[in-house]
Amino acid sequence: MMKMIASRLVFMIVAGLLLLTFLFCLFHAIPGDPARLIAGDSAPEELVASIRTAYGLDQPLGAQYVAYMGKVLTGDFGVSNFSRQPVLAIVGPRLLNTALLAAWAMLFATTISLVLGSLSAMYWSRPIDRGVSLVSLIGICTPIFVSGIVAIYFFGVYLRWLPIGGMTTWRHYVMPVLTLGFAQAAGFTRMVRACMIDALQRDFIVTARSKGVPERTIVFKHALRNALLPIITFFGLGLGSMLGGAAVAESIFNWPGLGRLMVDSILTRDLPLTQGCIFVFAMMFVLVNLIVDLLYRWADPRLAHD
Repeated sequence: MMKMIASRLVFMIVAGLLLLTFLFCLFHAIPGDPARLIAGDSAPEELVASIRTAYGLDQPLGAQYVAYMGKVLTGDFGVSNFSRQPVLAIVGPRLLNTALLAAWAMLFATTISLVLGSLSAMYWSRPIDRGVSLVSLIGICTPIFVSGIVAIYFFGVYLRWLPIGGMTTWRHYVMPVLTLGFAQAAGFTRMVRACMIDALQRDFIVTARSKGVPERTIVFKHALRNALLPIITFFGLGLGSMLGGAAVAESIFNWPGLGRLMVDSILTRDLPLTQGCIFVFAMMFVLVNLIVDLLYRWADPRLAHD
């Protein structure tokens, strides 16, 4: 277990350095002068030259890369071109806001999908199964920005039950969490249903039924535990896609999270801040995969001895 965790941590470090190298090369390949972007279009050439010297942009590309990676290894991702604040100081609070949104949305999606998917498998080819399949299909086919706009109009404008932006009170969480969670729960439910239908046809389930074990115990205790491995895999991938969907949800509901910050930094061409946001998102995705591997070993103890 510890060996696996150590190897994954080493992989995170290597992957992070390779990602930063790629981003460095990509952003320097974008047309335009970063110094001119910082100074402004109407700034005199003397100011642009001084900014270029202060940021080391007049140095060869190799020297700029060595200097940049040296700062990154000490935890310095630079400063924002516009707010003049350290990148990590800006990303940290926004990361917490995105983590809160993703955690609540994931909890909602997981709970709903496990219950509805198990019920759909329990009543396979019956009206409950058809109803759950129809709702999940609608959720899969509906983009987040569409469901978010519909939720804002119906609950925020028409009924005026919920605020349409911000994160001040618990009521601000309802629409972003439900919108983001519903999009993931739709796919999760279909995956749980398929895995549970397969598990309910195994021999040990037939034996349990012949012994008179209650159906709910068979479904939610025996079958669900044996169907967890593919479900955990799908949930891990879903959490990674949820981080991407968070950028859309945060933009729609004016949520001060990391996704919205990344979108704003791209629109303003704030390259240091964009690099920091993409790097943090990538590390979160790698960390999610590590958590999925640990859940594998919890769901199937045989893997812990491999």
